[in-house]
Amino acid sequence: MPPGGWCLLCFGLVLSSVCASAESAAPSNLTTAPLNVLLIIVDDLRPSLGCYGDKLVRSPNIDQLASHSLLFQNAFAQQAVCAPSRVSFLTGRRPDTTRLYDFNSYWRVHAGNFSTLPQYFKENGYVTMSVGKVFHPGISSNYSDDSPYSWSIPPYHPSSEKYENTKTCRGPDGELHANLLCPVDIADVPEGTLPDKQSTEQAIRLLEKTKTSTRPFFLAVGYHKPHIPFRYPKEFQKLYPLENITLAPDPEVPAGLPPVAYNPWMDIRQREDVQALNLSVPYGPIPVDFQRKIRQSYFASISYLDTQVGHLLSALDDLQLANSTIIVFASDHGFFIRTNN
Repeated sequence: MPPGGWCLLCFGLVLSSVCASAESAAPSNLTTAPLNVLLIIVDDLRPSLGCYGDKLVRSPNIDQLASHSLLFQNAFAQQAVCAPSRVSFLTGRRPDTTRLYDFNSYWRVHAGNFSTLPQYFKENGYVTMSVGKVFHPGISSNYSDDSPYSWSIPPYHPSSEKYENTKTCRGPDGELHANLLCPVDIADVPEGTLPDKQSTEQAIRLLEKTKTSTRPFFLAVGYHKPHIPFRYPKEFQKLYPLENITLAPDPEVPAGLPPVAYNPWMDIRQREDVQALNLSVPYGPIPVDFQRKIRQSYFASISYLDTQVGHLLSALDDLQLANSTIIVFASDHGFFIRTNN
């Protein structure tokens, strides 16, 4: 990990955001040239991190980043859905302004031709680059990750992300399934890699290329985990023995809560291993043993993510870019973990 000479910016976008800002006493060896920006966006990350007081989750690299950063303790998600949340904080506009509440419209056409954060940097002399899931792919970013407005070069998406929602998890029956829980041996998965690993490798390649550039860079790196499916190297599962996984009591559902405000875990219930539980009713309670496995895999996915962040930040230091780069780490929103639903 890089030393304490980082210039970090920490802004919390949601409850699960650890983030990033210049330290109050900037290192004396910083140059007067424009600072680079590394924006790390994580998908569905709750504040289940050591730096937020979680005593079970192992996140040493993110925790070290947070220890040199401004850590936000009271931040909230603009929307609990990926596309609206990302468009909101990348444009600086409320979802009520972007009028994006799902994944089905492109805000430049639907609501207004708003500038984005990377677009602002691009228009002010920066080389702007996107790796992984930054804008939500699909119509909400015009199937282009808002290119060419936001990015100087075409955005990069890992080739292996196409396998995330397909039948690539080998079950006890030896067959492949589209499961929720999917710890894997990387050598056995398609292409022998995983999306977040590919994103880290590409981000490092781009950082290496910036060494020969005279222009500052804005590099956004979007990681998929801990978003479902929980597809991660199985060695991380060993960090969380099931006997150490506790279940918090369910909060009471407020009287008169509108149905739209209640989350029955629709996306989880569509997975084959959850459907195989043969729940008594469509939204019936998930068995306690399986709840523990969900939490185990969520935490393991966080630790896997943490190693990728560590590789990326170590590369920044190895390339002697740490003292000239502002680092921002944030999540788009959290993840709804209940015990009964």
